[in-house]
Amino acid sequence: MRILITGANRGIGQALLGACTARGDMVTGTARKTGGLLRLDVTDPGSVRAMAERFGTAPLDLLICNAGVYLDKGEALSSGYPADLWAATFAANVTGVFLTVQALLPNLRAAQGKIAILSSIMASDVRAPGGSYIYRASKAAVLNLGRNLAADLKPDGIAVGIYHPGWVRTEMGGPGADIDMDTSATGLMSRFDALNPATSGCFEDYAGRAIPF
Repeated sequence: MRILITGANRGIGQALLGACTARGDMVTGTARKTGGLLRLDVTDPGSVRAMAERFGTAPLDLLICNAGVYLDKGEALSSGYPADLWAATFAANVTGVFLTVQALLPNLRAAQGKIAILSSIMASDVRAPGGSYIYRASKAAVLNLGRNLAADLKPDGIAVGIYHPGWVRTEMGGPGADIDMDTSATGLMSRFDALNPATSGCFEDYAGRAIPF
């Protein structure tokens, strides 16, 4: 398969890049600072357009929208969550996903490909323990985005899935998280492989467990 992964320079994105490479996929990873990867800043529309131009016209079997930020960890309700954190988070976690999908639509249509969006269980309305308001709101928004894309792209034969990678031991997840990156990446790749038009719009975790909205 020909695969493109955003935010592939660290964390889960890097683990997914390794997993795809190991099984022989033609995989392109992106990062804000290239380090040998295709340059992409998902918050910059010009960068998104330039990335699509550099990628070219090749059919794309799978787009993995992984790039994202968690900027409001530890913010206090009474004095934190400034407006600039809201703007920066939504630019990366929501708008950046949309712009990337939009820019690569010709490639996805050519392959009748798939789109995998990394959200979080924190997007679920039934899991609302408080805190992390910006991150939770952005992940809920990208869940909504993904499900609406699934509806609009169904006639093109493009399936869209939204996934929780698990609580993973990364820089974002911290050392006390439940699972390691390889476990998450292996599980996610299985879910991406299983995604098809009949399951498009699904919201599930790396182990295939459905998550209530």
